Amino acid sequence: MAKKIIAGLVCALIVFCLDQYIKSVFLNGFIWHSKIISLYLVLNKGVAFSMFAFLGESLKYIQIALVFVLLVIAYYEKEFFLKNYIAVGMLFGAACGNIYDRFVEGGVVDYIAWHYGFEFAVFNFADVMINFAVFLIILKMLFTKRKKP
Repeated sequence: MAKKIIAGLVCALIVFCLDQYIKSVFLNGFIWHSKIISLYLVLNKGVAFSMFAFLGESLKYIQIALVFVLLVIAYYEKEFFLKNYIAVGMLFGAACGNIYDRFVEGGVVDYIAWHYGFEFAVFNFADVMINFAVFLIILKMLFTKRKKP
């Protein structure tokens, strides 16, 4: 179990550091546009699609509470954590990256704008990792055989 906890924490650290490095590129002025995707800095004061921006400074504390709840669930649901330690690590690292932005930059640093065929919200690497982690958990749940009672 200790190896899986360490692996989950290493995964979280890698996601967090990579996320912060990519964001630093955009905070230093990088911009790029194409017909499909544009890369430019947007400071998101809300969550997905800028929802809940009206919560202002309290939003970061709500998010810290949600991450704490995730950690408590991982602690009490040891079997779930052991089956999903990489995905949980990815979730934790990505969430911490976005929360860190709120404290340091005043909002989440977003930079990927998809506009081929439709306009989508501007997002970042941490958002992708959160969605990918949830996808991995759902996939594992769908394809894991359950023990009969």
